[in-house]
Amino acid sequence: MKKRRLTALFTAAALTAALLAGCGSGGDTTTAAAESTSEAATETAHDTTEAETTEASTEAEALDPEENYDTGDASLDNPRNQDEIGETELLVVSFGTSFNDSRRLTIGAIEEAMEAAFPDYAVRRAFTSQIILDHVESRDGEVMDNVEEALERAIDNGVKTLVVQPTHLMDGLEYEELTTTLAEYSDSFEQVAVGEPLLTSEEDFQTVLDAIVEATAAYDDGETAIVFMGHGTEHEANAVYATMQDMLTEQGYDNYYIGTVEASPSLDDVLAAVGEGNYTRVVLRPLMIVAGDHANNDMAGDEEGTWKQSFEDAGYQVETVLSGLGELDAIQQLFVDHAQAAMDSLAQ
Repeated sequence: MKKRRLTALFTAAALTAALLAGCGSGGDTTTAAAESTSEAATETAHDTTEAETTEASTEAEALDPEENYDTGDASLDNPRNQDEIGETELLVVSFGTSFNDSRRLTIGAIEEAMEAAFPDYAVRRAFTSQIILDHVESRDGEVMDNVEEALERAIDNGVKTLVVQPTHLMDGLEYEELTTTLAEYSDSFEQVAVGEPLLTSEEDFQTVLDAIVEATAAYDDGETAIVFMGHGTEHEANAVYATMQDMLTEQGYDNYYIGTVEASPSLDDVLAAVGEGNYTRVVLRPLMIVAGDHANNDMAGDEEGTWKQSFEDAGYQVETVLSGLGELDAIQQLFVDHAQAAMDSLAQ
């Protein structure tokens, strides 16, 4: 057997060292957020992104096994947990969502783009949220792998080259936990490469900026504030939101605003910023890979305190767009590009 090699595209040197040493102290990232008032589920990126983990401890108790929330037909989704993988695998890792239609249109679409781009790789799926996995299985009968299960499946199938592409929005807590877990399995493969999160390089930011502007161009009429809601995190990676806001402003998109559910800029910050303009309408859209719990409830819900209700209370006509970033072709291609860079690193 040729010398095992682990190549990772990280920004944190300590994580790189841990991976190269094949060690780490990670564990199962069994985290989630709430789906409606009775389920703990959300997306990612984290995304995506990735700070959803901060909610799990307080909202997991809301999980109701009898919940029958209609989020679409789970049977239309490909869980990508099949065996007969072969020697080369591309594992797409996401936080996950129990909103079936959004899962298929976002995470599923990213996976399909990967499959089309890399026909020599078997594309498989793993979610980091065990609560979401359990809930979808209980509610819909769909079984998907968590990260450890997907890695064990790869080992059992004799995978030699493993490329892992996360759909996280940033290099934050979820990404760090993923790389730590991968380090523990590094000796089980001849080669492992890890792709970068969505927002890593300056070029990535510009690509995402162009994509969200293009996706909302029809609303840009001079009287509408276009507001994107991200998740937010206590991790220093939360700076990606301020960076995106600064780039939008510098490029003349003064009516575009970025806020977060859990961090800064907050809803109050965005309300104040929008209030300084002369707008009659506000369009709300998630800056998240999927349109899951946060998009459907925190953003678009009719209850007091939601983003929709708060802007309506402030006197604006509000339209909500329940579409995750993963539905955009440019976002899918950017993840493909990151996976390609990870593959290329294996030949170096």
